[in-house]
Amino acid sequence: MMLNDIVLNKRKEIKKAKHDVTLKSLIKEIKPVKQRHAFKTAIQGKDKLSLIAEIKKKSPSKGVICSNFNPVKIAIAYEKFGASAISVLTDKKYFGGDLKYLREIRTKVALPLLRKDFLIDEYQMYESLFAGADAVLLIARILDQELLKQFLAIAKRYGIDALVEVHDVKDLEKAINAGAEIIGINNRDLGTFKVSLKRTEDLARFIPHDKIVVSESGIKNRKDALFVKKLGAHAVLVGETLMKSNDVEQNIKELIA
Repeated sequence: MMLNDIVLNKRKEIKKAKHDVTLKSLIKEIKPVKQRHAFKTAIQGKDKLSLIAEIKKKSPSKGVICSNFNPVKIAIAYEKFGASAISVLTDKKYFGGDLKYLREIRTKVALPLLRKDFLIDEYQMYESLFAGADAVLLIARILDQELLKQFLAIAKRYGIDALVEVHDVKDLEKAINAGAEIIGINNRDLGTFKVSLKRTEDLARFIPHDKIVVSESGIKNRKDALFVKKLGAHAVLVGETLMKSNDVEQNIKELIA
């Protein structure tokens, strides 16, 4: 299963990172966030659907998505054309990302930044803070209840947010019990990588009204955006559609009109 392979590789990466820079040293270098809970504030979508525009070079299922890849230039365009926040893929091996992209983007745009990766160790939480992330992705499927709670507590302590990603009812129960405030429904099956908006349809009705709901993956046009909005989504996370687009401005306007 691809997810298991990704997690195994991530453990190797973390081991090397800890050898290069200790957790204690990393924590000492962390600076306070400029605005606490900026990501949550930006995507609440009270009057309209908010857009989390994603930056990724490739994916395991589609290969290279963007050959002319310039993450900073893409981020500047997203901000200019109306995105509410930016998701930055930082996994190297499978998605062509890098944590340095997030740091570089942080110096050029004011929008809240989500670090999207496979976080399985507290070291990565502090990495994210050091890099300037306003939020982190936490995948319920790969975290047990206690570790999820621990990561959420770290996020709360430092004033950043956590988008807790779920794929089924079991994941959703874990997220709610852990105290997640922002819940992302991934429409992509992590086992087969098939995408269906029915996943948002199936799960959104079980999410308490005081939570912020994000529909992730498979949103390609205004029709899809309206569909998940009617189901209760406050925001959508869109990557592949924008990364392949020849007219990012028009695509963003269509999604959030």
